[in-house]
Amino acid sequence: MVIVPDYISHIIKKGEYQPLYYNPGELFDEVHILLTNADNPDPNSLKHTVGRAKLFLYNLPEDHRMHRKPWQIFDTWLLKKWAEPAVKLAEEIGPNLIRCHGADMNCYAAHRIKQKLGIPYVVSLHINADINMTRRWLVPDPTPVQRKQNTLFEYVERTSLNTADLVMPVYKPILPYLERMGAPNVEVCYNVLNIEKLVKKDNYKLNRPVKVICIGRLFEQKNPDNIIRAIAQMDNIEFTIVGDGPIRPNLESLARELGVEGRIHFRPTVHNDELCTMLPTFDVFAVHTEFWEINKSVLEVLLTGLPIIINVRRGLPVPELMGDFVYKVDNTVESYLSALQKLVSDDSFREQLGRKAYEHANANWAPKVTERKFVEIYKRISGIQNSEQAK
Repeated sequence: MVIVPDYISHIIKKGEYQPLYYNPGELFDEVHILLTNADNPDPNSLKHTVGRAKLFLYNLPEDHRMHRKPWQIFDTWLLKKWAEPAVKLAEEIGPNLIRCHGADMNCYAAHRIKQKLGIPYVVSLHINADINMTRRWLVPDPTPVQRKQNTLFEYVERTSLNTADLVMPVYKPILPYLERMGAPNVEVCYNVLNIEKLVKKDNYKLNRPVKVICIGRLFEQKNPDNIIRAIAQMDNIEFTIVGDGPIRPNLESLARELGVEGRIHFRPTVHNDELCTMLPTFDVFAVHTEFWEINKSVLEVLLTGLPIIINVRRGLPVPELMGDFVYKVDNTVESYLSALQKLVSDDSFREQLGRKAYEHANANWAPKVTERKFVEIYKRISGIQNSEQAK
């Protein structure tokens, strides 16, 4: 049983789902997905995420009364009442294991199921919620509604993480948050990436024109404007930006102002299968990010052996990116320009950097290795030895 807060239809539309995302190793014969919203995704578009397993979808929309009326005091009774249908559903299904993606209301539902029925649950975390807040407010003077929301989700996160059989952060920068929450059972488990479509780059001869790619949501903390400005100062080079977001119109205007709109290509949506296949056809990956993370797109690039230029973020460094397998720069036009010129002009260095990236990534994050780790965890916690009638 998988409980998620995500609007799955949005993820399907963006083409971001990996094969067997909800059923690593095809361990389970049935996968029951409970969404804590009213989303109605197409089951046929999800079949590849569960493999041969039978897929079932359910909805349990969040009760927004719990945090939107400031005159109501936060009360766990409302939480427990909201989770009752999830407990009843789990009792009917009888799952071997519950998997939660994120420590949201979905995770509290799993907590209540375990309290009532004794069914174990594991939680994967994809952000440090103290830094990249989605539900709590870090503001100097919160409103009554904001204070109530902070109290609610602090309680939900702490309670559900403390009773989980295992919490699985997808990178090390999430660990300080889990320490603050007091989560007792924690193991870093990196994302399982696209086993079928990730292809090793085996030819480092430059394209003409040189092809540079960037992947990521387009907003201020991942703004690639300095990369665009650097590329505008170079000849015979093109830049493909995969992703969408609120600053895309500004970036398109910048390309026009610099007179390089013909060399800057925006692709708001690319299906993950296509993206993984096309990565090795590029010469360089260049990105700006201030997030304290190693995200999925960077892992995918590393696993293909494409040379990477990435900025030194403000604040603590990302532990997984410590080493000489990536080219680190300041987030300035001059620094990106120098790095791009070095990689374009020095064939030996460019190939060496790409091969180092491939070797390091496959030693640490190879899809088959990460998938096997999830399967072993699921078996250990659920007691499953084979896939007969596993849910």
